[in-house]
Amino acid sequence: MNGINGLSGWQWLVILEGIPACAAGLVVLLILPDYPESARWLIDEEKELARERVRFCGSSADDMAITWVDAKETLTEWRLYFHYLLHFLISTPFSSLSLFAPTRVAGLGYTSLSAELMTIPPYAVAYVVSLVVSWSADRFNSRSLHAAVCALFCAAGFIASATLSPDAYVARYICLVISTTFVFSPVPSLLSFLASNTHTTASTDLAVALNVSIGGGAGLILGTWIFPAGEAKNGYKSGNWINAGFMLAISVVCVALRIYYGRANRLKEHKRKFVL
Repeated sequence: MNGINGLSGWQWLVILEGIPACAAGLVVLLILPDYPESARWLIDEEKELARERVRFCGSSADDMAITWVDAKETLTEWRLYFHYLLHFLISTPFSSLSLFAPTRVAGLGYTSLSAELMTIPPYAVAYVVSLVVSWSADRFNSRSLHAAVCALFCAAGFIASATLSPDAYVARYICLVISTTFVFSPVPSLLSFLASNTHTTASTDLAVALNVSIGGGAGLILGTWIFPAGEAKNGYKSGNWINAGFMLAISVVCVALRIYYGRANRLKEHKRKFVL
């Protein structure tokens, strides 16, 4: 499409990829309610049930707008910064694979259009696995463990890719599929893990914004630098080892947070029973 209507190929790429995202944004704006009370298709009993589910996750469902008290608690809550760290750790391999997948495929012996086409299977598998992992994490209310396990599989893919011979094209492509699949699949669980551990539904907005800006911004920047062209001949070992280390760190932090929240919840329940 290069040259059509006076636009370059990259401009058409941005337009065609942006149209579905913009359309989806408008649809979500129209149909996705902000709170259970504003869901038009729910009856009163269902709205109350939805509110109770939010409370069950540990958040207050009564706050429609964030207050200065909520903002202060969110900004000074040390545990939330470990969630931001998780988003930084996932954003680096996430962005590096998104940006350099064609480059890495080209390093496996594919060229030109073939290299672009061979990036499709990893993303197709990642899409299906992401849906399954997200459903399972929500079904069993265990987002941290799902994210930790996915991170371990992803780290294994990066480690194998880093240790394989540069000319082991088939094996390295399989590793690319594994790492791509399991770098995308824990992202929804990590975001939900953060949202379900904020004090109020209103403070969730600020926490998610900080998560994306602090963690995501820094991680996206770093991800653009870890696959230098000069390492193409040795299979981009530095980038693979960095990503593997980050994914292993995600597993450790997820498990640590799960243990901390478990102890905090048990202590809270004990105090509640003592008061009663």
